Amino acid sequence: MMNRFATIGIVGRLGRDERVQESVYVLQHCLLRYGKQIILEQAMASLQADPRVVIQNRQFIGEQSDLVIVVGGDGSMLSAARLMSDYHVPVLGINRGGLGFLTDVFPHELEQKVTAILEGQYTEEQRFLLEVSVQRGESVIGKHCALNDIVVSSGGLARMMRFDTVINGQFLNSQRADGLLVSTPTGSTAYALSAGGPIMHPSLDALSLVPMFPHALNSRPLVVGGNSEIKLKVSDNNVCQPRVNHDGCPQRFRR
Repeated sequence: MMNRFATIGIVGRLGRDERVQESVYVLQHCLLRYGKQIILEQAMASLQADPRVVIQNRQFIGEQSDLVIVVGGDGSMLSAARLMSDYHVPVLGINRGGLGFLTDVFPHELEQKVTAILEGQYTEEQRFLLEVSVQRGESVIGKHCALNDIVVSSGGLARMMRFDTVINGQFLNSQRADGLLVSTPTGSTAYALSAGGPIMHPSLDALSLVPMFPHALNSRPLVVGGNSEIKLKVSDNNVCQPRVNHDGCPQRFRR
């Protein structure tokens, strides 16, 4: 079991946070003691603690690593997880952010927890991603994936928009609201929770649809199957400029 993670990548957002730097140094020394091959993200090249540590980009890390350790907050974890999912590489988070819903290991227990993982003492969880495409007429003008959620919003303060919702080819409703939030179980404790959505266990194969400030008394959060195809048709009569967010990353699409 100890040989499963022979090559380990380290990624994260360096910035000016000395706490991140400290954790990256500790992590490198810990892994080197176990004889692991370490690939450090290029953005962290200044933190190379030993000449045996290889400096490379995230794509190389995804292709070559057996495990990727993310040092940072939930944002760093989301970004890394989306990319590493293409390579089917497990991801572990060291919490150096504010909330740490997705980053399991706290700095004071870094060596203890990482050592236990290297010795095979861990539980591996499978999480699924959302795929979203934005279509205008017959043309697809954008594609993204998300671990937490996809949010379609009016893109402006106190602006409502009209849209139709279709699930698996069946018309659900037509409503006016600030937008709609589609969340995975992983993201149910993120933005969806603040918007009044349900908390879902990570093992559930389900999605939640949470209307954002709907102008209707009967518009409430809805839970559907994880493989559901959800279509939102935004009315052409809206005066707002809709925005699509994937895991908090905004994208505007001009009409």
